[in-house]
Amino acid sequence: MSDRDVRFWFDPVCPFAWLTSRWVRTVQSQRDLQVEWSLISLRLLNKHVDYDAQFPPEYEAGHTAGLHLLRVFAHVRDDHGPDAVARLYPAVSGRIFDSAPGTFDTHRPGVARRVLAEALDDVGLPAGLVDHLDDASRDAQIQSETDEALALTGKDVGTPILHIAPPEGAAFFGPVISRLPSDEDAGRLWDHVVGLATFPGFAELKRSLRELPQLRALGVDDDEVGVQEDWHGGSRRQHR
Repeated sequence: MSDRDVRFWFDPVCPFAWLTSRWVRTVQSQRDLQVEWSLISLRLLNKHVDYDAQFPPEYEAGHTAGLHLLRVFAHVRDDHGPDAVARLYPAVSGRIFDSAPGTFDTHRPGVARRVLAEALDDVGLPAGLVDHLDDASRDAQIQSETDEALALTGKDVGTPILHIAPPEGAAFFGPVISRLPSDEDAGRLWDHVVGLATFPGFAELKRSLRELPQLRALGVDDDEVGVQEDWHGGSRRQHR
């Protein structure tokens, strides 16, 4: 193991990345893992895609909002360090996905700014960081970090991407989970995922049928499980 046990690439508007990150944080607390939170942009990953043909109407605006938020994360990391990114991610994505439906729809104008302003206040970072939402000077940096993740996994992937024991360890897309495991199951799931992904001959394990992510913002909880085939929410069909 290196001093970074796990590198986790996230886009703050991806619901599956958010669920996986919450699971990883549970394992982090149980196993004392060192996690580095890295940036990957769905908007840049999909920049060559015809959004009108591939996604529901609100996705282009939502992914663009994610890129704008990542610009701020890049500034936060450079000016305040990686620990600040680790604090800001749940403050941002927790608002987006763990609030009542319609409260923080990031595809709507002005919502990303409101989410960010509240999140910065929560974690004690300067309010003026909201001005970096429109600062495209960090886009090349975010593109480079996105490309770095894809170089480890191949291009036919989405978010999240995990790299175990970098730089030599295994990197993979996922796991894509639609609900949080219990505290007891979290470590067991981690062992299974890492064991499979680090087997030298492992190539792919895939399932197209999945349930809607169990997130309050999507109007679904554990008592209202809705199964949808090829659901679009951030991790599937992101760049095709």
